[in-house]
Amino acid sequence: MFPIQDHVGAWVPHGRFRIDGAACGPLKGLRFAVKDLFDVAGHPTGAGNPAWLESHDHPVRSSPLVEQLLAAGATLVGKTLTDELAYSINGDNAHYGTPVNSAAPDRVPGGSSSGSAAAVAAHLCDFALGTDTGGSTRVPASYCGVWGLRTTHGLLSRDGLVPLAPGFDTPTWLAHDAATFLEVARVLLPADSTQFRRVLLLEDALAQADEAFQAPALRVVDALSRGRAALRTLATSGGGADQLENWRQTYITASAWEAWQTHGDWIAAHEPRFSPAVASRFAAASDISADTGAQASARQAAIRASVRALLGNDGVAVLPSAASVAPRLDASGAEVDAVRARTFRITCVAGLAGLPQVSLPFVSAAGLPAGISLLGPAGSDLALVELAVSIWQQLQEPGRPS
Repeated sequence: MFPIQDHVGAWVPHGRFRIDGAACGPLKGLRFAVKDLFDVAGHPTGAGNPAWLESHDHPVRSSPLVEQLLAAGATLVGKTLTDELAYSINGDNAHYGTPVNSAAPDRVPGGSSSGSAAAVAAHLCDFALGTDTGGSTRVPASYCGVWGLRTTHGLLSRDGLVPLAPGFDTPTWLAHDAATFLEVARVLLPADSTQFRRVLLLEDALAQADEAFQAPALRVVDALSRGRAALRTLATSGGGADQLENWRQTYITASAWEAWQTHGDWIAAHEPRFSPAVASRFAAASDISADTGAQASARQAAIRASVRALLGNDGVAVLPSAASVAPRLDASGAEVDAVRARTFRITCVAGLAGLPQVSLPFVSAAGLPAGISLLGPAGSDLALVELAVSIWQQLQEPGRPS
């Protein structure tokens, strides 16, 4: 019998199964779910769309990350919903519904790791694998009030994982408490000796976010600055909002070009039914020429070099995880698009630079989740998680759970 009473609609219909982990290991006693982009041997991978589910054979091998977690003692409790082919950050799915955001039930959970975030937020599992291409873990982590990480691009295996834009895709996870988040990090991430000596507040990114993010961001900067050199800076070398919009456009174009190269032939062959929003994104992607895609890739390389130079090998930057608290379920398309644009001006920084970013779960004055992130140098993932957990513990009020 499937052990989860899924009252938040986080699991996909074909994802209700259980695989016990090893008899011992550092994650023994923990339960995890996986976003329905990860292969699990003998179980279908649906990628959020029935046509994909019907047109692909059951995998015979699991994702190496799934195998690694099982070997560490964690028990797998099935597959969670994803936005279609991971091409959204809102969290709704035209075929399987919208998982409930337990932290704000009248608001979206965020996507595309919507089911993973919803399952973790509802404490139906201890942690869940997700992915992040343009914000698909950082945004739902922020909306649902849980821990989330975008890993350094290329650090963790993407084998057995349905891609969207391979040059940006990263495997990730979410957890509902700091201790579990750190335990998973110590299993999945390589050892790292990064020493963070400089703190940067990315003021242009913070300016894209609503007022709810201002106070917690400054609290994090203040905590980090003790014993470290601190400065306020612009991630865009002085370009401000206009430059961040240029960066967003670069990300949108480069990732869309890759998405069409990845899925265009399958879409033409199977003519899947997509939601209007996802269909419009793939339609726009199909119109991007090879020259335009190459130009965006060249701009990305320059941005990547600029951001990495800004951080060096010892910098940690503070920025919002999203531009707003979770939009209401009844928000208009125009409202959702406006939030999406502002959010991508923030999330594109790590995406274009291929850098790790940890989202810490704060709460706004109105009681809604609002994530604040730490951005670190390439490969500093484990040290960044350890730093985030340490800062979080420092900032907790007496009696408040982490």
